[in-house]
Amino acid sequence: MISSTSHQSWIFYSPLAVQASLLKDDLLDPVDPLLDDPELLELVRQCQARRYLASSRTGRPGIAPDRLLRCCVMKHLKGWSFRDLERELRSNLVYRRFTHFDAEITPDFSTFSRTFALLTPAVTKTIHQRVVGLAREQGVAPGRKLRTDTTVVESNVHYPTDSTLLGDGIRVLSRSLGRIASQCKNGVLAVVNHARAVKHRLLEISRAAKTVTEASRERMQNSYQKLLAVTRAVVRQSRAVVARWEQGKLKVVGKPLQVEIQVEQLRHFLPLVENVIRQTKERVLGGNCHVEGKVLSLFEPHTQVIRKGKVHKPNEFGRLVRIDEVENGIVSGYEVVEGNAADTTAWMPALHNHQARFGKAPEMATGDRGFFSAANEREAQQLGVKKVALPARGRLSGKRTEQQKQRWFRRALRWRAGIEATISTLKHPFSMLRATYQGETGFQRYVGWSVITKNLFSMARWQESRKKKTKGRRDA
Repeated sequence: MISSTSHQSWIFYSPLAVQASLLKDDLLDPVDPLLDDPELLELVRQCQARRYLASSRTGRPGIAPDRLLRCCVMKHLKGWSFRDLERELRSNLVYRRFTHFDAEITPDFSTFSRTFALLTPAVTKTIHQRVVGLAREQGVAPGRKLRTDTTVVESNVHYPTDSTLLGDGIRVLSRSLGRIASQCKNGVLAVVNHARAVKHRLLEISRAAKTVTEASRERMQNSYQKLLAVTRAVVRQSRAVVARWEQGKLKVVGKPLQVEIQVEQLRHFLPLVENVIRQTKERVLGGNCHVEGKVLSLFEPHTQVIRKGKVHKPNEFGRLVRIDEVENGIVSGYEVVEGNAADTTAWMPALHNHQARFGKAPEMATGDRGFFSAANEREAQQLGVKKVALPARGRLSGKRTEQQKQRWFRRALRWRAGIEATISTLKHPFSMLRATYQGETGFQRYVGWSVITKNLFSMARWQESRKKKTKGRRDA
C-alpha cells in the first residue's frame, strides 16, 4: 500500500523538531521546495501503484512517494550505497528533515534497493522531462542554446580477463549446484569445490603473463587448458542437473521453489560461461583477439569496450552516454548509446530531443570535432538552427577558415567547452563515474538519476543567485 505524503509528527518529537528546524544545510535547503512539485510526486506514486495489481489499496505501508523521491536525490548527490543511505538517515537530523522521515523509523537498505528499482528507465526519463519542464517554466533553461558531447560511464565490473571470467563462471555455477544439492537427497548430487584449484591456475596465469618469452607463453597456455577443463566439467554437470530437473528425475527432499530459483540461475549463466569458453579458446589458443560478441562480465553482460583515444585509459568498460546541455547547466537530454558509435551519429538525435523538449530547434548548437560532418551541418540548418558551430577536421579551406574565425563561431566554441565541466560534475559530485545499479535497466536508471539530481541543484543554484542579485539591487 502506498503511504500518504501527509506525515503527522509525533507529539514527543515536537520540541526536538523545533530545534532540528534551526539546523540549516546550504546544499539541501534550496532544493527542498523543488521536490514538492505535485507532478513529480504523482509520477512516483503511479510507478509505485503498478508494483502489484492492488498496491495502491492493500498491503503493508511502503515508502511514501515524497520520501522515495528525496531519498533518490540525496543518494546520488552524496554517492552513497544503500547501506550508507540507511545509516546516514538513521543518524542525521538534517537528512531526516530533508527526506520527511523526522522521528519515524527509516527503512532497511534492502527496502530502499527494491523500491528504487520500481522507478524504471521509462519512469526515470519521464521524471527527467518534468524537471527540465520546471526549469523551462522558471526561466532557468530557455532552450536557445545547445551543446552536446559523449562520455563513458563505467559498469560496476572488475577488469575483464579470460582467466578471471572463467574463475567467475566456475564460482557462480558451483554455488548454484551446491545450493541445489542441499535441497536434494544425500548422494544424489555430488558437487566438487574447485576454489583452490582455480586460485592456483589464476596465479600461474598471472605470473606467466608478466614475461613475453616463449617458455612463459607455453606455461600460460597449459594453465589455461587446465582451467578450461575444469570449467567445461562444471558446465557439463550444470547442464545435466538442469535436464534432470526439467524431466522430474531430481530427487528433492527440501524446498522445490529454492531448487527452481537456482536452476533459473544456471539457465541464465550457462550461455554466458560457454561464450567465455569460446572466446578464451579463440584468443589464447587460436590467437584471434577480435572475437565477435565478447562477454566482459557475467554479472553485467551489457558492458561494452569503449575506446575514446585516451592515453591513460585506452580501453574503458561500460557504456557510451550522450549528454545534451542548455543554459545554466541544465542537462536537457541523455541517452545510453549502443556500442562505440561515432559522435557524428549522435548529433541529429540530440537536436531532435531538444526540439521535443522545448518545442523548437535551438538558435545555436555546438559540439566538438567528433560531431562534424557536412551532412550534420546541413540537416541542422534545415531543422531551423541559425548558428551551427561544429569545427571541421583536417586541412581547412580558405572559406572554412574564415567562417571559423567569425566572432559568433569562436564564442560558441568557448561556450561548448563548458560541457566538459558539466560531465566532470556529473561523474564526481553526482557519482555518475561508475553505475552501481545491476543490469542494463539499472544502468539507465543510475545515469538518469545522476542527471536529475544535477539538474535540481543547478536550478536551486540559479534561484539562489537571482535572490542575491535582487537583494543587492534593493540594498543599493
